[in-house]
Amino acid sequence: MPTYRIAPSILSADFARLGEEVRNVIASGADIVHFDVMDNHYVPNLTIGPLVCQAIRPHVTALIDVHLMVKPVDRIVPDFAKAGANIITFHPEASEHIDRTLQLIRDNGCKAGLVFNPATPLHYLDHVMDKIDIILIMSVNPGFGGQSFIPEALQKIAEVRRRIDAYLARNPGREILLEVDGGIKVDNIAAAARAGANTFVAGSAIFSQPDYKAVIDAMRGALAAV
Repeated sequence: MPTYRIAPSILSADFARLGEEVRNVIASGADIVHFDVMDNHYVPNLTIGPLVCQAIRPHVTALIDVHLMVKPVDRIVPDFAKAGANIITFHPEASEHIDRTLQLIRDNGCKAGLVFNPATPLHYLDHVMDKIDIILIMSVNPGFGGQSFIPEALQKIAEVRRRIDAYLARNPGREILLEVDGGIKVDNIAAAARAGANTFVAGSAIFSQPDYKAVIDAMRGALAAV
């Protein structure tokens, strides 16, 4: 049985009570804190930076998963590592040298990964699997929370699962997470799991509800039936 991880995106949290929100969602059964970083350049929105990551780090012992929607990438990686990030992912289109950026993340003590937008081809994975700890498939176009899941993402998840399994068969002992982000809810999380995902980012589906535990429990119930 795969281990499923639920990673609430704080993009949908109440920023006036961010420390409390993060504590509550982890206490409600979440595994990872997902941190969406947008620069109003690579994506048309502006969100949060390393100072906010540093501020929430003392509130939880859970992993902090930083998704960089910024261009360029390399300058900001060490700042997030120092701020307490455990996982840093970026979009291949945002780096001039993907292999170098992956190595930079690892050199700063974090797990490294690539993020694929709905129309981004997977060939970027061909020569860097040895430096990848996580692959994130976007099931919406990045830039805004609250969007609807794009069904085509299921085929992409399935193809990445085949690639990961083939790589791990040749390189036993490694772990590569397969994460999906965008429009994940109780009623579609099982489909994403059946396609091969094992880590699920959910923002508005959790934070828009008064009882975070009820939503997370419902998601785990759906996953248990896969």
